[in-house]
Amino acid sequence: MASFPGGSAWAMAKDIAEGYLICTDRTFLRFSAGELDQLAFELDRMQREVRGNQPALDDLPAIKLRNRKLQRLTGATTMLRGAQQRARRGRLSEPASPPGGGKKPAG
Repeated sequence: MASFPGGSAWAMAKDIAEGYLICTDRTFLRFSAGELDQLAFELDRMQREVRGNQPALDDLPAIKLRNRKLQRLTGATTMLRGAQQRARRGRLSEPASPPGGGKKPAG
């Protein structure tokens, strides 16, 4: 069982949104299924919070910042859902197979 960077799932979601923590598939290897569920909940909650904060239409820097946060959160959520699926299948620790299944071309 691992602890969340920042101390809690909410703090990790906030760090992802702010760009302090970059998520990859390997980020989720050390977490249990319950911790992944908790992080997924916090990422969804953070997305709702960011979407609810509507900057003025003429404030382009604020709009760009909001969109970057949403992009980071959406990407992390997508990777997390994939990690959860692989964990359910029991393949979280296996590396992804290369395109084409790793077979050499005939000939």
